[in-house]
Amino acid sequence: MTVLYLDCFSGVSGDMLLGALIDAGVPLADIRKALGSLSGDPDVIWTEQVTRTGISATKFCVKGEDPVQDDSSHKHGHSHVHTHRTLAEISKLIEESGLTVKGKERATALFGRLADVEASIHGTSLESVHLHEVGALDSIIDIVGAVFAIESLGVDEVVSSSLNLGNGSVQSTHGLYPVPAPATARLLTNVPVYGSTRQAELVTPTGALLVSAYADRYGPVPEMKIRSVGYGAGSRDFPDTPNVVRVLVGENASGVKTESIVVVECEIDDMNPQIFGALMDELLTKGALDVFYTSVLMKKGRPGTLVSVIANQSCREEITSLLFRQTTTIGVRYREMTRECLTRKKINLSTPVGEVRFKISSRGNDVMNVSPEFDDIRLIAERENKPIKDIHAIVMKAYLDRDRTKE
Repeated sequence: MTVLYLDCFSGVSGDMLLGALIDAGVPLADIRKALGSLSGDPDVIWTEQVTRTGISATKFCVKGEDPVQDDSSHKHGHSHVHTHRTLAEISKLIEESGLTVKGKERATALFGRLADVEASIHGTSLESVHLHEVGALDSIIDIVGAVFAIESLGVDEVVSSSLNLGNGSVQSTHGLYPVPAPATARLLTNVPVYGSTRQAELVTPTGALLVSAYADRYGPVPEMKIRSVGYGAGSRDFPDTPNVVRVLVGENASGVKTESIVVVECEIDDMNPQIFGALMDELLTKGALDVFYTSVLMKKGRPGTLVSVIANQSCREEITSLLFRQTTTIGVRYREMTRECLTRKKINLSTPVGEVRFKISSRGNDVMNVSPEFDDIRLIAERENKPIKDIHAIVMKAYLDRDRTKE
């Protein structure tokens, strides 16, 4: 399983990420081919080997298309080009690129998400919204190129560090805004971020869009066998910190995918026990992956219930709000964890007592658990007037004796 780790200790932009992926081994010639008519002449895109605070890195460069620029302080030293395109215009450019069908769908979806953000910020419709700085050709090339590069690496899982936002203010077409810019802030919803003393915009909308869309989880470097390392450079050279994004490409040693989760817990000793059943149902409806209750002995010898909710990081706030609203607890706690789940698939199998659905769980190439659907077993047992355990034995034998050549 191929893992891509994004180390955004100095922020991230689309061109920095693409430069890092090229530095890690994605050929520029292949990116040119995938961009198709977007790249136009060979001199539209190129790379330069530069040094950032003593670190050699690849700078991905795109020839600008609009002479109207400003000199506002930007994290990567980019000039802001004021080229506005609608989502339909950008989708047409993507369709004319050399991406695979899946890549085109991914790139179109990315800009669709960006259009949703812009429309909500400016209070306009999705059809009429214009994508400002990110609608410029260089930003479109950054995003389409990154989509191709990640796809070409055959990445199965993307893990990212927390994102360093920087500090200060940034000039946009609508004026001066504090870092992060409005679109960047909206795109980074539920993404772990932090500020720094660096007076610069360290995360651009393109960087925020790509990282938030691709990252399966956030945290430190996962257990992996590193295959290649790439550094992508921004335009400015800071005196004390390399202005780069680092990517690590490697293999997950276990060959299985892990994900970051949060455990939300609280103890309750003064609530009507009838509420617990309804609470579990609502928590599961709101996105909890699992909910369980444990009997505990609390202060002053009072019996109580430990409520444990396992959820994705993005659901933490909604789960917390629900616990405060629906229970008598006055406090909850969080534990961030990493979990590994077996790969699951379902098959239908013809058995001597009828067709039965099976759930098969695997780790890598090894089958770990096989379970016939209990509802199917029960219905067959009722129909045949036989014990459930006998029907279970029959269908499990049928599974073990099946013709594997048909799978």
